[in-house]
Amino acid sequence: MELKRFILATAGHVDHGKSALVRALTGTDPDRLPEEKLRGITIELGFAELELPDALLSIGIVDVPGHEDFVKNMVAGVGSIDLALLVVAADDGWMPQTEEHLQILIYLGVRRIIIALTKIDLVESADAAEEKVRAQLCDTPFGDAAIVRTSITNGSGIEELKAQLALEFSTLLRQRDIGKPRLAVDRAFILRGVGTIVTGTLVGGRLRRGQAVVVQPAKIPARIRAIQNHNREVEEIGPGTRTALSLPDVAVAREKNTPGVWRGDVIALSEFGEASAIADVMLSRSARLSTKTRPIKHGGAVRIHHASANFGARVFFQTNEELRAGETAIAQIRFEASVFIFAGDRFVIRDASEQNTLAGGVVLDPDGSVRNFRSAAQREFLSKRAQASHDAGVFVATEIARERAVKGNALLVKSSFSADEIAESIKRANVIERGELVVDAKWWNQVLRQAEATIDGEHRTHPNHRGLALSELRQALAHVLPLPEVFDVLASELCRNGFVRTGEAIARATHRPTLPLQLQSAARKIRDALASKKPPSSAELAPDPTSRQALRFLRDRGELVELSAEVVLQTEQFVKMRDAIVAFLRQNNSGTASQLREFLGTSRRVIIPFLERLDRDGVTRRIADKRVLTKPS
Repeated sequence: MELKRFILATAGHVDHGKSALVRALTGTDPDRLPEEKLRGITIELGFAELELPDALLSIGIVDVPGHEDFVKNMVAGVGSIDLALLVVAADDGWMPQTEEHLQILIYLGVRRIIIALTKIDLVESADAAEEKVRAQLCDTPFGDAAIVRTSITNGSGIEELKAQLALEFSTLLRQRDIGKPRLAVDRAFILRGVGTIVTGTLVGGRLRRGQAVVVQPAKIPARIRAIQNHNREVEEIGPGTRTALSLPDVAVAREKNTPGVWRGDVIALSEFGEASAIADVMLSRSARLSTKTRPIKHGGAVRIHHASANFGARVFFQTNEELRAGETAIAQIRFEASVFIFAGDRFVIRDASEQNTLAGGVVLDPDGSVRNFRSAAQREFLSKRAQASHDAGVFVATEIARERAVKGNALLVKSSFSADEIAESIKRANVIERGELVVDAKWWNQVLRQAEATIDGEHRTHPNHRGLALSELRQALAHVLPLPEVFDVLASELCRNGFVRTGEAIARATHRPTLPLQLQSAARKIRDALASKKPPSSAELAPDPTSRQALRFLRDRGELVELSAEVVLQTEQFVKMRDAIVAFLRQNNSGTASQLREFLGTSRRVIIPFLERLDRDGVTRRIADKRVLTKPS
């Protein structure tokens, strides 16, 4: 039977025995750097695997540093975990980094922890040491967390800790597969004979060997040559697992912001959009912070820790001027560089000097806008999301209400919601689906009414026109349409509801072009002139703007045929002449322009453009100096 895979991270103050505990649990020393061996402390992230076959569990362990100088590395290790092992030395008790690590776990949304009370052999009263730790957990989400007493010196409590781990993990669900795999890179190195290797904890979806991926935020294309999980080759790997990818097409960057892959980069699929430099978020500060803790100021410089990366940024509040201990607020993070981040992601804020953890937050909109941040509409948008930061329905409804119309396959692509969750939320929302577009129903009806009013206005202003040019309607609505594709869908919707398209114009189906009074006299003169035996030219028929308007109306209405600038015929006369030519050619097979002119009793000025018109209409075709029927039958 397949093992259930989870991720566990250690947390706790320096020298409280985190790495030693990992060695005792797994037999693997997570401290791999010579400096770590020399100083006896963890500096970088360490990794190990604990298999509990009786419980069908494979637990990837991330060992984090506890020293205050390396908290940034600690945050990088606990961003995508299922359970935390908070290590507290019984002789030291609750220390500054114990508290800081606990707050970081809460900020990142970790729901379950186990406390390992280490060095229990060094205290006289184990009960008293445990009671002190329990007291520190009051008023936190972990008030009922299990506390396991351990000692590396005599080996006590190790098996009990394994049993407690098995119990905790047996109650947890595996990390969700939402079809959006992301691997936050915590190590990137070159392996001789293999090439670039990146490691991290995979979340959100599955990756397979041979799959095309992209390194964000630099958008570097790559292909996975091989995948390993704890030194075992696999064809495919799912979320909640320690993962190593071979990416031979990508270089390892020598330092941050240089070409290549670097710690903090994200391996993802290209369809998940691009990185952005602004995110709208909800921030919260722990009530456990001292009341003397300095507030976060509007516009203040900070470091944002997200997944395995950290970034310089500034914080701007929507309504507040500062954020104190125990408070929450909606804010905008403006990064110094682009960041690949999803709606629903959690992060930690530390001060610019990396000395103190200040707050935590959740992303409400990964593509924020400076211009709209304080608008009433955006305040309502972010307020609704802040109240339901894990509700796909709220995120879908607010996105469509704000954007008015979106492409369904692009809706919330940068979010922690699956395609199925989004599709189900669309069904429940007040929206209209038109092809690939999802449209806010209320707004759609308003735009339809606006389009109808614009067309009706054209009918009133120019009753002689067949309708409103589609280009003019598009221009009239350009300021309200969020996507170019919306116009074509709108035009089709109108044509299903009482409107018709004629060429490049659109009109009500009931509209019949009529001449306004000021043009009726000119039209009457044109009709009288066309009734004469000698057809006048266009210039003779319409010598002024008024008569030219009337001429265009009669032409568009089909009362006359404009053969050329020199020749205009009544439609009735044109049809009689055409039918006569067809009859002549059927009887005689062919005819020259001169023969046909004599047959009709007209002039060369008329017959040449007339025959050219028949050629264009496909009635006749010219062979040398003669005309024949295109279809003799």
